[in-house]
Amino acid sequence: MNIIEIENLSHRFADGTVGLENINLSILKGTFVVIAGRNGSGKTTLLKHLNGLLLPTKGVVTLFGRSVAKNLTWSRQMVGMVFQDADSQIVGETVSDDVAFGPENLCLDRTEVNRRVSLALETVGLHHHKDQKPHLLSGGEKRRLAIAGILAMEPKVLIFDEPFSSLDYPGVKEVLAQMISLHQVGHTIIVAAHDLEKLIAHTDRLVIMEKGGIVRDDLPSHLLGDLEVFGIREPCASRLGMEVHSWLN
Repeated sequence: MNIIEIENLSHRFADGTVGLENINLSILKGTFVVIAGRNGSGKTTLLKHLNGLLLPTKGVVTLFGRSVAKNLTWSRQMVGMVFQDADSQIVGETVSDDVAFGPENLCLDRTEVNRRVSLALETVGLHHHKDQKPHLLSGGEKRRLAIAGILAMEPKVLIFDEPFSSLDYPGVKEVLAQMISLHQVGHTIIVAAHDLEKLIAHTDRLVIMEKGGIVRDDLPSHLLGDLEVFGIREPCASRLGMEVHSWLN
C-alpha cells in the first residue's frame, strides 16, 4: 500500500527560484527511504511538502489518498518532521512539558495527554529526564526529545532532515538506534541526508535528487557506484569493495 503519492510536483519560491521540478514519487507504507543529494538539491523542500509546511506551485501530494494541501491539520498529525536543528523544536520548560505541547494543542483531555507523553518518553528512553530542563540535555538527547514530541502526536510517517547534524559519535548511535527501532515497529521512515555512511545499511530505498528533480531511485546497493557523480560521498566500505555494515554493530 502506498502511504504517500506525489504527482507532477513543482515548487517555485516567492523570488521565482525553482525549488522542485516535476517530482513523481510513491512511498510504500512501512518502508525506510533515504533521499540523498548535495546541499541545495531540493531534499528539504520536498520533505516540507509531505505535511504541508510548503504547498505545491503545481501538482499534488496525497497521504492515504487524501490531499495534503486540503487537509493540513490532519496531515501534520500523520506526518511528523524532526528538523536538523533540534533546539528549534523545543518549546517546553521541562522535558515532559515539551512533549505535551503537541497533544495539548489537539485539545485532548489531560489523561490522554499524560498517556501520550509517558509512552513517547518511554519509547525514546527519556522518561527518567521528564522533569529536567531541555537545555541541559546532550545533543543526542535533544534529538530524541524532538522525536518524542513528534511521537506524542501519533503519526504514521516520521521524517528526519539531516538527523545526525552536529552530533558526536554517541549521539549519532542514539538517534540511529531510535530510528531503526521506530521502523521495526511499523513506522514509515523518510530521511534526507547527504552523508549515507550511517544510514545505508538500514535503507530499503535510495532516492537521489539534483537541481530540484529526482535523478535516481533504486535499491541502495544498485546506486553506490553513482553516488559521487551527484556530490554524495560513497561509504568507505563500499569504496574498498566491502559490504557496508551498520554503525550499531
